[in-house]
Amino acid sequence: MAKVLFVMTGATYWVLKDGTRYATGYWAEEFAAPYKAITEAGHEVVVATPNGVTPNVDMMSLRPSMAGGEEGALELEAIIRSAEVMRRPLQLSDVRLEDYDAVYLPGGHGPMADLSLDADVGRILTAQLASGKPLAIVCHAPAAMLATRIHGESPFKGYRVTCFTDEEEEAVGLASRSTWLLETELKDKIGVEFSRGEIWKPYMVEDRNLITGQNPASAAVLAERLLTLLK
Repeated sequence: MAKVLFVMTGATYWVLKDGTRYATGYWAEEFAAPYKAITEAGHEVVVATPNGVTPNVDMMSLRPSMAGGEEGALELEAIIRSAEVMRRPLQLSDVRLEDYDAVYLPGGHGPMADLSLDADVGRILTAQLASGKPLAIVCHAPAAMLATRIHGESPFKGYRVTCFTDEEEEAVGLASRSTWLLETELKDKIGVEFSRGEIWKPYMVEDRNLITGQNPASAAVLAERLLTLLK
């Protein structure tokens, strides 16, 4: 049995360009699909957040229109409700990476608000990347890579990476309202080699031990890959 660390946002809102607080958190599918796949395969999941706060689900991600219908939404809710680990997260500052076989970061706009600036996340990602053990990051969670910079340099520089694209941000109506865009920021500030698929379609990129997914639909594909690597 393997032990997988889920590094999750603790944010409940994200401040937009005009100062508006946009309600957010983690995206339901990006937690639920991998959590279900990994635990059903017999592995253990541990959740860690900044200051050990309980992760907040982005309510929009539980709307039937976003969750593939009423049944999909109810299934996501049931998985989240049954996930005891969500009620007692570790503090990121207390994480001992040697206890885990893999690290996974789900997205939602939450990571743009907190993980992108969190020194503990920067330390965890840097160490996990160097360890050679799997590091899987989906959708908006690659924002956490921004926290790995020391004097402007990140260990993720030159890695092949995908994330929620500027085009997808445009499609949800937030591109013009946000203070920064993830795809642009990763290319400009980290120097990643960016690649992408069609919008809203599953797309995964693997470079050494780093696996990234473009959008919510990519979370299940990442989980599948993680399970193969954990065998």
